[in-house]
Amino acid sequence: MLASTRAALDYLQKLHGMFGDWHLALAAYNWGEGSVGRAIAKNQRKGLGTGYTELTMPMETRFYVPKLQAIKNIVAAPDKFASTLPAIGNHPYFQTVDIKRDIDVVLAAKLAEVPLEDFKALNPSANRPVILAAGTPHILLPWDNAKVFENNLNSYGGGRLASWTVWIAPTTMRSAEAAKRVGMSEADLRNVNKIPARVVIRAGSTLMVPRGERMQQDVAEHVAENGQLSLVADAAPKRTVVKATKNDSVASVAKRYHLAASDVAEWNKVAAGASFKTGQAVVVFLPTKARTVAKGRPGTRVAKAGRGAKSSKNTKATKNKPVRVAKQ
Repeated sequence: MLASTRAALDYLQKLHGMFGDWHLALAAYNWGEGSVGRAIAKNQRKGLGTGYTELTMPMETRFYVPKLQAIKNIVAAPDKFASTLPAIGNHPYFQTVDIKRDIDVVLAAKLAEVPLEDFKALNPSANRPVILAAGTPHILLPWDNAKVFENNLNSYGGGRLASWTVWIAPTTMRSAEAAKRVGMSEADLRNVNKIPARVVIRAGSTLMVPRGERMQQDVAEHVAENGQLSLVADAAPKRTVVKATKNDSVASVAKRYHLAASDVAEWNKVAAGASFKTGQAVVVFLPTKARTVAKGRPGTRVAKAGRGAKSSKNTKATKNKPVRVAKQ
């Protein structure tokens, strides 16, 4: 929220520098700087004025500045407009609070004595069950609740602050296997980590998992900052019919396509030591190429999937190479 607010103010300042007028800057904020620039150039060619009220623009933009001015007038003098406004303290609505240890989102909201929905509204990145201190060093709280949070946190005697941590997948695996390794149900693992159906978790991916009772160490900075969940579409084997060549057998076909001889025999209803006639149709199930999919998590750098994906300041690109998923 802080970053987006600063970005908006910086952009408005830039627009004011471009057009030299706050009305035009606000119009550009709503309509786009290119649109306002073209409208000004059009009027200049016609010898017309280039002020806000003299430009041809969409009705939404035409009323954008007057609406803002109306709100400003009401706030400045509510009595003139028969309005009663709630008393607001002369201080910012929210305050930044440092986070020094990993902490569950639910617990953070409880200690701040703020409804969970309000807490998440102020901290939109808190869309996972835990806030990683190394990745999210501070949170936003209503002004009066910031001190409440600090006092409650200092006196908290309920045990550990975080019941979740990050686990790094050692190999490429399906979500069912990953869930078994970390002691979760597959449904819970997929729900917490937003893992869609029919995908495989790539080796090196970071997943949110329950934190062991004896685990005291918080998630390391390099994991919190750089961790990512990288997925590939689960490539189901495709039924393919090939023609046997001279002297082909179950064993030679299996070797050629990197398959188990027992599988080739079963698919074709023959014995494992059987031979095929030249030109005979042989059924095999071959893996298809998998499409890379990537999903980032809060406090991590999001991996971009697809050709031509560009990385930004907080983005780490993922190689979009086809991956063959071994038969489980």
